[in-house]
Amino acid sequence: MTDKASSRYISTIQDIISKIMTTQLDAIDQAAEICSDTIVKDGLVFCWGGGHSRMSVEEMFPRIGSYPGFYPMVELALTFYTNVVGGDGLEQSFFIERAPGYADSIWRSYEFGPHDSMICFSSTGINGVVIDMALKAKAQGMPVIAVTSVQHGDATASRHPSGKKLKEVADIVIDNCTPPGDAVVDIPGLKYKVSPTSTIGAATIVNALKARTAELMMQKGMEPVVLTSPHFMDRQEEAQEQLNRVYAEFKRRKKKIYGRD
Repeated sequence: MTDKASSRYISTIQDIISKIMTTQLDAIDQAAEICSDTIVKDGLVFCWGGGHSRMSVEEMFPRIGSYPGFYPMVELALTFYTNVVGGDGLEQSFFIERAPGYADSIWRSYEFGPHDSMICFSSTGINGVVIDMALKAKAQGMPVIAVTSVQHGDATASRHPSGKKLKEVADIVIDNCTPPGDAVVDIPGLKYKVSPTSTIGAATIVNALKARTAELMMQKGMEPVVLTSPHFMDRQEEAQEQLNRVYAEFKRRKKKIYGRD
Protein backbone atom coordinates (compact mmCIF):
# COMPACT_ATOMS: atom_id res chain seq x y z
CA MET A 1 0.00 0.00 0.00
CA THR A 2 1.20 3.46 -0.85
CA ASP A 3 2.15 5.78 2.00
CA LYS A 4 0.17 8.72 0.66
CA ALA A 5 -1.69 10.83 3.19
CA SER A 6 -5.01 9.63 1.81
CA SER A 7 -4.21 5.97 2.43
CA ARG A 8 -2.83 6.73 5.89
CA TYR A 9 -6.10 8.43 6.81
CA ILE A 10 -8.22 5.52 5.58
CA SER A 11 -6.00 3.07 7.44
CA THR A 12 -6.47 5.06 10.65
CA ILE A 13 -10.23 5.12 10.17
CA GLN A 14 -10.24 1.35 9.65
CA ASP A 15 -8.38 0.95 12.95
CA ILE A 16 -10.92 3.18 14.74
CA ILE A 17 -13.90 1.27 13.37
CA SER A 18 -12.22 -2.01 14.31
CA LYS A 19 -11.67 -0.71 17.85
CA ILE A 20 -15.33 0.31 18.10
CA MET A 21 -16.25 -3.19 16.98
CA THR A 22 -14.05 -4.92 19.54
CA THR A 23 -14.58 -2.62 22.54
CA GLN A 24 -17.94 -0.83 22.29
CA LEU A 25 -20.57 -3.42 21.37
CA ASP A 26 -21.57 -4.01 25.00
CA ALA A 27 -22.14 -0.29 25.52
CA ILE A 28 -24.05 -0.07 22.23
CA ASP A 29 -26.23 -3.01 23.33
CA GLN A 30 -26.96 -1.32 26.67
CA ALA A 31 -27.82 1.91 24.91
CA ALA A 32 -30.06 0.08 22.42
CA GLU A 33 -31.93 -1.53 25.31
CA ILE A 34 -32.70 1.95 26.67
CA CYS A 35 -33.64 3.31 23.23
CA SER A 36 -35.88 0.39 22.34
CA ASP A 37 -37.67 0.55 25.71
CA THR A 38 -38.19 4.28 25.25
CA ILE A 39 -39.67 3.94 21.77
CA VAL A 40 -41.79 0.85 22.55
CA LYS A 41 -43.27 2.68 25.56
CA ASP A 42 -44.16 5.63 23.29
CA GLY A 43 -41.42 7.90 24.60
CA LEU A 44 -38.82 9.86 22.68
CA VAL A 45 -35.07 9.41 22.56
CA PHE A 46 -33.97 13.03 22.49
CA CYS A 47 -30.72 13.44 20.54
CA TRP A 48 -28.62 16.50 21.35
CA GLY A 49 -25.55 17.72 19.51
CA GLY A 50 -23.94 21.12 19.06
CA GLY A 51 -21.21 22.14 16.66
CA HIS A 52 -20.22 19.39 14.25
CA SER A 53 -22.02 16.90 16.48
CA ARG A 54 -25.21 18.10 14.82
CA MET A 55 -24.27 15.71 12.01
CA SER A 56 -24.58 12.78 14.41
CA VAL A 57 -28.07 13.91 15.39
CA GLU A 58 -29.16 14.15 11.76
CA GLU A 59 -27.61 10.76 11.03
CA MET A 60 -29.81 9.33 13.77
CA PHE A 61 -33.02 10.90 12.44
CA PRO A 62 -34.25 11.96 9.92
CA ARG A 63 -32.06 9.82 7.67
CA ILE A 64 -32.67 7.00 5.21
CA GLY A 65 -32.84 3.81 7.25
CA SER A 66 -33.93 5.66 10.39
CA TYR A 67 -37.30 5.82 12.12
CA PRO A 68 -39.39 8.02 14.46
CA GLY A 69 -38.78 7.64 18.16
CA PHE A 70 -35.42 9.38 17.91
CA TYR A 71 -36.08 13.12 18.23
CA PRO A 72 -33.46 15.58 16.92
CA MET A 73 -32.57 18.52 19.18
CA VAL A 74 -30.35 21.06 17.42
CA GLU A 75 -29.86 24.81 17.67
CA LEU A 76 -29.02 26.94 14.64
CA ALA A 77 -27.00 29.28 16.87
CA LEU A 78 -24.64 26.38 17.60
CA THR A 79 -24.57 24.77 14.18
CA PHE A 80 -25.05 27.41 11.49
CA TYR A 81 -21.54 28.82 11.42
CA THR A 82 -20.36 28.21 7.87
CA ASN A 83 -20.09 31.96 7.35
CA VAL A 84 -17.01 31.51 9.58
CA VAL A 85 -16.74 35.29 10.17
CA GLY A 86 -19.41 37.98 10.42
CA GLY A 87 -22.97 36.97 11.25
CA ASP A 88 -23.35 33.45 12.67
CA GLY A 89 -19.61 32.91 12.63
CA LEU A 90 -17.38 30.44 14.39
CA GLU A 91 -16.44 32.95 17.08
CA GLN A 92 -20.04 33.21 18.23
CA SER A 93 -20.61 29.48 18.06
CA PHE A 94 -17.51 28.76 20.16
CA PHE A 95 -18.73 31.29 22.74
CA ILE A 96 -22.29 29.97 22.93
CA GLU A 97 -21.33 26.30 23.34
CA ARG A 98 -19.51 27.27 26.53
CA ALA A 99 -22.04 29.83 27.81
CA PRO A 100 -23.54 29.18 31.27
CA GLY A 101 -27.33 29.19 31.25
CA TYR A 102 -27.82 28.67 27.53
CA ALA A 103 -29.02 25.10 28.10
CA ASP A 104 -31.69 26.47 30.45
CA SER A 105 -33.26 28.37 27.57
CA ILE A 106 -33.16 25.30 25.33
CA TRP A 107 -34.67 23.10 28.02
CA ARG A 108 -37.63 25.43 28.62
CA SER A 109 -38.66 25.03 24.97
CA TYR A 110 -39.41 21.32 25.43
CA GLU A 111 -41.62 19.09 27.52
CA PHE A 112 -40.58 15.59 28.51
CA GLY A 113 -42.48 12.43 29.30
CA PRO A 114 -41.90 9.64 31.82
CA HIS A 115 -40.43 7.21 29.30
CA ASP A 116 -38.03 9.56 27.52
CA SER A 117 -34.26 9.21 27.32
CA MET A 118 -31.43 11.27 25.88
CA ILE A 119 -28.34 10.78 23.74
CA CYS A 120 -25.70 13.51 23.95
CA PHE A 121 -23.16 13.67 21.15
CA SER A 122 -19.90 15.50 21.83
CA SER A 123 -16.49 14.23 20.86
CA THR A 124 -14.74 16.55 23.32
CA GLY A 125 -17.33 16.15 26.05
CA ILE A 126 -16.05 19.19 27.96
CA ASN A 127 -18.16 22.17 26.88
CA GLY A 128 -20.77 23.70 29.16
CA VAL A 129 -23.93 23.35 27.09
CA VAL A 130 -23.69 19.61 26.41
CA ILE A 131 -22.84 18.88 30.04
CA ASP A 132 -25.74 21.04 31.20
CA MET A 133 -28.06 19.17 28.83
CA ALA A 134 -26.92 15.85 30.25
CA LEU A 135 -27.27 17.06 33.84
CA LYS A 136 -30.76 18.39 33.19
CA ALA A 137 -31.83 15.11 31.63
CA LYS A 138 -30.46 13.22 34.64
CA ALA A 139 -32.28 15.53 37.04
CA GLN A 140 -35.49 14.81 35.10
CA GLY A 141 -34.92 11.08 35.65
CA MET A 142 -34.02 10.38 32.02
CA PRO A 143 -31.34 7.80 31.19
CA VAL A 144 -28.44 9.57 29.47
CA ILE A 145 -26.24 8.02 26.79
CA ALA A 146 -23.02 9.78 25.76
CA VAL A 147 -21.23 9.30 22.46
CA THR A 148 -17.84 10.88 23.03
CA SER A 149 -14.08 10.44 22.81
CA VAL A 150 -12.86 9.05 26.12
CA GLN A 151 -9.25 9.81 25.20
CA HIS A 152 -10.06 13.43 24.43
CA GLY A 153 -12.00 13.79 27.66
CA ASP A 154 -9.12 12.34 29.65
CA ALA A 155 -6.63 14.69 27.99
CA THR A 156 -8.52 17.98 28.47
CA ALA A 157 -10.05 19.99 31.29
CA SER A 158 -13.79 20.49 31.65
CA ARG A 159 -15.22 23.90 30.75
CA HIS A 160 -18.25 23.31 32.95
CA PRO A 161 -18.43 25.09 36.35
CA SER A 162 -18.81 21.73 38.10
CA GLY A 163 -15.58 20.45 36.59
CA LYS A 164 -17.45 17.44 35.26
CA LYS A 165 -17.12 15.97 31.78
CA LEU A 166 -19.84 14.37 29.71
CA LYS A 167 -18.40 10.90 30.21
CA GLU A 168 -18.70 11.38 33.98
CA VAL A 169 -22.35 12.42 33.83
CA ALA A 170 -23.82 9.85 31.43
CA ASP A 171 -25.28 6.52 32.51
CA ILE A 172 -23.80 4.81 29.45
CA VAL A 173 -20.69 6.00 27.61
CA ILE A 174 -20.01 4.88 24.04
CA ASP A 175 -16.45 5.75 23.07
CA ASN A 176 -16.02 6.87 19.47
CA CYS A 177 -12.40 5.68 19.87
CA THR A 178 -10.90 8.79 18.28
CA PRO A 179 -7.74 10.48 19.57
CA PRO A 180 -7.36 13.79 21.42
CA GLY A 181 -7.40 16.63 18.95
CA ASP A 182 -9.40 14.57 16.43
CA ALA A 183 -7.20 15.21 13.36
CA VAL A 184 -4.81 12.36 12.62
CA VAL A 185 -2.72 12.90 9.48
CA ASP A 186 0.78 14.36 9.63
CA ILE A 187 1.99 16.07 6.47
CA PRO A 188 5.77 16.62 6.17
CA GLY A 189 6.59 20.26 6.85
CA LEU A 190 3.07 21.05 8.13
CA LYS A 191 2.91 21.93 11.82
CA TYR A 192 -0.66 20.79 12.46
CA LYS A 193 -2.39 17.51 11.67
CA VAL A 194 -5.27 17.41 9.19
CA SER A 195 -8.35 15.20 8.65
CA PRO A 196 -10.54 14.55 11.71
CA THR A 197 -11.97 11.17 12.64
CA SER A 198 -14.79 11.77 15.13
CA THR A 199 -17.53 12.19 12.52
CA ILE A 200 -16.89 8.74 11.06
CA GLY A 201 -16.51 7.19 14.50
CA ALA A 202 -19.77 8.70 15.71
CA ALA A 203 -21.63 7.80 12.51
CA THR A 204 -20.49 4.20 12.90
CA ILE A 205 -21.89 4.14 16.42
CA VAL A 206 -25.13 5.86 15.40
CA ASN A 207 -25.94 3.31 12.74
CA ALA A 208 -24.90 0.32 14.83
CA LEU A 209 -27.12 1.64 17.63
CA LYS A 210 -29.96 2.29 15.21
CA ALA A 211 -29.71 -1.27 13.86
CA ARG A 212 -29.61 -2.91 17.28
CA THR A 213 -32.49 -0.74 18.54
CA ALA A 214 -34.65 -1.79 15.56
CA GLU A 215 -33.74 -5.43 16.21
CA LEU A 216 -34.78 -5.16 19.86
CA MET A 217 -37.98 -3.31 18.96
CA MET A 218 -38.98 -6.19 16.68
CA GLN A 219 -38.25 -8.65 19.49
CA LYS A 220 -40.46 -6.55 21.78
CA GLY A 221 -43.33 -6.60 19.29
CA MET A 222 -43.08 -3.18 17.67
CA GLU A 223 -42.11 -2.61 14.05
CA PRO A 224 -40.17 0.62 13.42
CA VAL A 225 -41.70 2.92 10.80
CA VAL A 226 -38.63 3.15 8.58
CA LEU A 227 -37.76 6.15 6.45
CA THR A 228 -36.66 4.26 3.37
CA SER A 229 -35.17 5.25 0.04
CA PRO A 230 -37.84 5.85 -2.61
CA HIS A 231 -35.42 5.03 -5.43
CA PHE A 232 -35.54 1.27 -4.95
CA MET A 233 -39.23 0.74 -4.31
CA ASP A 234 -41.44 -0.87 -6.94
CA ARG A 235 -44.08 1.86 -6.93
CA GLN A 236 -43.83 5.59 -6.36
CA GLU A 237 -47.19 5.39 -4.63
CA GLU A 238 -45.76 2.92 -2.13
CA ALA A 239 -42.77 5.19 -1.53
CA GLN A 240 -45.05 8.15 -0.82
CA GLU A 241 -47.29 6.04 1.41
CA GLN A 242 -44.30 4.94 3.50
CA LEU A 243 -43.06 8.53 3.75
CA ASN A 244 -46.53 9.57 4.90
CA ARG A 245 -46.44 6.84 7.55
CA VAL A 246 -43.14 8.23 8.82
CA TYR A 247 -44.58 11.75 8.98
CA ALA A 248 -47.69 10.52 10.77
CA GLU A 249 -45.74 8.48 13.32
CA PHE A 250 -43.38 11.37 14.05
CA LYS A 251 -46.32 13.77 14.49
CA ARG A 252 -48.16 11.28 16.69
CA ARG A 253 -45.21 10.89 19.02
CA LYS A 254 -44.51 14.60 19.12
CA LYS A 255 -48.15 15.40 19.85
CA LYS A 256 -48.37 12.73 22.55
CA ILE A 257 -45.39 14.20 24.39
CA TYR A 258 -45.95 17.91 23.76
CA GLY A 259 -49.71 17.93 23.62
CA ARG A 260 -49.67 19.95 20.41
CA ASP A 261 -49.21 19.51 16.66
